Amino acid sequence: MSDKKSNAMWGGRFADGPDAIMEAINASIDYDKRLASQDIAGSRAHAAMLAQQGIIDANDAEVIREGLLTVLSEIEGGNFEFSAALEDIHMNVEARLKEIIGDAAGRLHTARSRNDQVATDFKLWTRDQMDAAISGIDALIRALIAQAEAGADWVMPGFTHLQTAQPVTWGHHMMAYVEMLGRDMSRFKDARARMNENPLGSAALAGTGFPIDRHMTAAALGFDRPTANSLDAVADRDFALEFLSCASITAMHMSRFAEELVIWSSAQFKFVTLSDRFSTGSSIMPQKKNPDAAELIRAKVGRIFGANVALMMVMKGLPLAYSKDMQEDKEQVFDAADNLMLALAAMTGMVSDMTGNIYNLRAAAASGFSTATDLADWLVREAGMPFRDAHHVTGALVAMAEKKGCDLPDLSLADMKSVHDAITEDVFNVLTVENSVASRTSYGGTAPSQVRAQIARWKEVLK
Repeated sequence: MSDKKSNAMWGGRFADGPDAIMEAINASIDYDKRLASQDIAGSRAHAAMLAQQGIIDANDAEVIREGLLTVLSEIEGGNFEFSAALEDIHMNVEARLKEIIGDAAGRLHTARSRNDQVATDFKLWTRDQMDAAISGIDALIRALIAQAEAGADWVMPGFTHLQTAQPVTWGHHMMAYVEMLGRDMSRFKDARARMNENPLGSAALAGTGFPIDRHMTAAALGFDRPTANSLDAVADRDFALEFLSCASITAMHMSRFAEELVIWSSAQFKFVTLSDRFSTGSSIMPQKKNPDAAELIRAKVGRIFGANVALMMVMKGLPLAYSKDMQEDKEQVFDAADNLMLALAAMTGMVSDMTGNIYNLRAAAASGFSTATDLADWLVREAGMPFRDAHHVTGALVAMAEKKGCDLPDLSLADMKSVHDAITEDVFNVLTVENSVASRTSYGGTAPSQVRAQIARWKEVLK
């Protein structure tokens, strides 16, 4: 594409075309061509509104509509030649439209600017990505619920500081991530509702003197309403920042679970077996089965966090309204969205395919004095001790068991009475891991009955 053609789009402001360096730094078409369908949707809505308001002729509007559909067909069919000389998706589409329909194409840009056009396109694209993220999170939540339902009463160790703390159930652990992801879903839904205002018609920054109907274009594009301030509308990228913020928190939650899967699938833990579909082997060690999908999900969070910080830095010092800096808003969001969706799909696949090793989970739950708190609670309930005294007695019994090289249930009643005479044979009823988890019936607790109640609640939520 010649510089002469590029200059024509500028209306004669510059006598000479930009040199190669300026063209390279100024052009965004290599990445903003992803906005093609949104750009054409916005243009079609704008042309229909201009005709409805009598700003352009109805025949011109129809020719523009047909021409835009032809351009979209070429782009979707891979037959469109994008030009860096034309800078961005908007000018590429408009130039091709003019080749197809002639001078009527020039009427399309009446009462709008590339400033409100790009804000509209980017909002439409980001809204689609929010919908995709909500759908992806929903699928992962359902996979976790299926695991929780299958193992609602499987016993496993609960950890604090990655040290054995108290027994919990597999179902309870799975449902913890359901709660996290439920918050993620609500954040995306909340952000989507807040961003669903139409910038189109704000023009460059001050609005327009043409008698446009912004409510008509808002309705046509699925927005709830037009934006209320034209300066803010073209300068705003909060919707992209909110998307990145929601994506960052979601990615962080998946990274935490990915870390657990890496640990749990190791030979030292053997808590889970990951399917071959989400594991790889070693080029030199034939025994290896590496949890590469989990490790890559754990790494994706860095790219998504980075995108969030990068766009914050782009926006932090910009005066109103539009500055060319804002051309740097899209690559980070595109990359973060791609990696978020890939991570969600991979995590959903891993969760759906993984197998919990019930016997290893139970054995680990029973080690490390995991029922010590149950013993302390029993002393409070049955011996009437203040909890701090019960804590001290239990600590002494743990020390005795450590010295003997056994666990708490393996101590004899005589051993226990030597520490405190109020202990009776009944204490052994609370020292099994099964009885421990079954007793945690407080709302949100790990008891299988509570886990099943939360599963039922979430099934209703997802309806």
